[in-house]
Amino acid sequence: MSDHTLQVTDLIKTYNAGKPNEVRVLQGVSLAVKPGEVVALVAPSGAGKSTLLHIAGLLDTPDSGMVQIAGTDMTHLSDRKRTAVRRSTVGFIYQFHHLLPEFTALENIILPQLANGVAEKAAQARAMGLLDHVGIAERASHRPAALSGGEQQRVAFCRALANEPSLLLADEPTGNLDPETSDRVFDTLIGLVRDTGLAAVIATHNLELAARMDRQVRLNGGILETS
Repeated sequence: MSDHTLQVTDLIKTYNAGKPNEVRVLQGVSLAVKPGEVVALVAPSGAGKSTLLHIAGLLDTPDSGMVQIAGTDMTHLSDRKRTAVRRSTVGFIYQFHHLLPEFTALENIILPQLANGVAEKAAQARAMGLLDHVGIAERASHRPAALSGGEQQRVAFCRALANEPSLLLADEPTGNLDPETSDRVFDTLIGLVRDTGLAAVIATHNLELAARMDRQVRLNGGILETS
């Protein structure tokens, strides 16, 4: 069994291969993240950080290289098995919350649990517990349109943790918020990660936020550099 929750090795990903506009986004990228570790992935827009997160989270496949989660090689799983692993093991957070507008905050957190086979009563209890943990339990019955930007992103955090993943991948999770709200929401996210002990990779171009994580890696020209 590996000591790392996530381990990617020698990832190569090229778009438009063999064409004049070929872009080699990842050039032999390797990264290992332990349980309870928060890693900042620093890179400007268009540098490939979303591609790396999508491959690590089994939403995309590399041209070559390996993705291991909890010591198991996930690189060549079928689409059905990859989906099953994502549901139970990986939590995603994006810059935009992507909440379902017709459902309440509580329902947005319950639904992924139901899809993963959790009983409704247990799903509701966990959803309320998560909302209480991030300080917005009183907003449980509100739809996203009635929530502030910071509240919406807190609900998105709860949704990402609903199925108790061991790996959290976040792509500019506070990039759509004003600086004050961003700072407050980031503290909430880090608190959730610390309390649950999961491994996290958080992509950001905010160097102040990156400095508050356990370590930083930088994606530069398709190469991953350790700060």
